[in-house]
Amino acid sequence: MLNYIWIALIAIGILVAVGNDVADEMRNTYRNGIPVEGTIAIDKSPGPLRNSWEGDLILTADAFNAFYNTTAANADIHQPIVVTELSPGEKSVSLPLGPSSPDRWKEMAKAAASRDKLTGKVSSMVISDDQQRARIQFVLEPIHYMKSKAVTQAALDYATTAVTIALGLIGIMALWLGVMKVADEAGLLKIVTRFLTPITKRLFPEIPPDHPAVAAMIMNIAANMLGLSNAATPMGLKAMEELNKLNPKVGTATNAMVTFLAINTGGLILIPATAIAVRAAAGSANPGIIIGTSIFGAGCATVAGIVAAKLLQRLPRYRKDYEQVAAKEVSNG
Repeated sequence: MLNYIWIALIAIGILVAVGNDVADEMRNTYRNGIPVEGTIAIDKSPGPLRNSWEGDLILTADAFNAFYNTTAANADIHQPIVVTELSPGEKSVSLPLGPSSPDRWKEMAKAAASRDKLTGKVSSMVISDDQQRARIQFVLEPIHYMKSKAVTQAALDYATTAVTIALGLIGIMALWLGVMKVADEAGLLKIVTRFLTPITKRLFPEIPPDHPAVAAMIMNIAANMLGLSNAATPMGLKAMEELNKLNPKVGTATNAMVTFLAINTGGLILIPATAIAVRAAAGSANPGIIIGTSIFGAGCATVAGIVAAKLLQRLPRYRKDYEQVAAKEVSNG
């Protein structure tokens, strides 16, 4: 079911992006083919071996807002600009984007040839006699289907991020899975099972202490407490399979199943190994700083889940059907 939900969300995202792009094309939101007019405060004029002007492009806020039919600019625009003479009568323009650049141009750069600048062609350029200022008209490179490109780029970026994080998890997951396997082969889990019998008898009074479901549940909870959610999943499934063998009404969750699910969902944890590994792979300066808050938060959630399960299972509405089925099983047995 979850796969269908993800597919639906992706399809909705693509349709919304395409719809916005069609609307932008119809309105010519990015003013493709229309020249921008402004003033350049020239910092560097061409020398004997140079053919480019560098300076500060100045556009008034009113002119910028009127050109793009927006109200985003509330102050005059001061944008670095480089004008290069390609051949007599032909010049190109480059706008390196930075903190002072308008948000509209930063947005357009995401769909441009280079994501850190906008380029275009000069329509006209008139330089003052003192070579300090110039009036310029230029047409920026056309921007099309920006939202669709953004969706595609985001998918690629996050796919790359997912691979990077997954590779960073291999080492720590291999380590703890190996520890769990060694503990199983050495009989440590059986010792832990016997040690925790007083607790499991109180949490799951209807389950025999030596039943395989108890060992599977303990292994699952132990793996979760070490933050190894992936390692805990197989044992969680095994535990539910064993619990279902004791279920008098297959298909309806028993009290033990509900309690175990509450503990599992609460995520009681001592060492959030997976979260620490993800933070380390993402470049966190202190990936282990979350240990204390993780223990507190997961402990509160687990206690709340167990209390809710124990209280609700005592209500007649939830125990009546279960008791009837159990009584029938006893009478038939």
